[in-house]
Amino acid sequence: MRRADFDADYAAIRSVRFDVFVDEQHVPASIEMDDRDPFCIHVLAFDDAAAVGTGRIDLEASGKIGRLAVLSSMRGQGVGIALMEFLHAIAKDNALDSVWCNAQGVAVPFYDRLGYRVTGDPFDEADIEHVRMERKL
Repeated sequence: MRRADFDADYAAIRSVRFDVFVDEQHVPASIEMDDRDPFCIHVLAFDDAAAVGTGRIDLEASGKIGRLAVLSSMRGQGVGIALMEFLHAIAKDNALDSVWCNAQGVAVPFYDRLGYRVTGDPFDEADIEHVRMERKL
């Protein structure tokens, strides 16, 4: 697990996100990589040399965590938790006292286990139900 350089690690970040969001969840490819990417801090998780997970935090958006993706073959092995803990550490290092995300409805239990709480009503993003969740650090 390491902090990524968005330009140098673009291919690995894009590969994981496209496998999960575009191929698996049918998010339109045209919206997956967005205009906030260059401004976020990205992290990557690896199995040997292969990228298997990624996520980002947008410090300018009050600690918005997003684009958390773990390849299906690696789910249930703690990769997502490790990515989130790393993103939380980055938030703390940048003097944030809380973080937030727009969690997919099916992922709410995952974020619950990490101490997040629902703070908004459900809404659709890319035809997938989401809900805003926040966590104090």
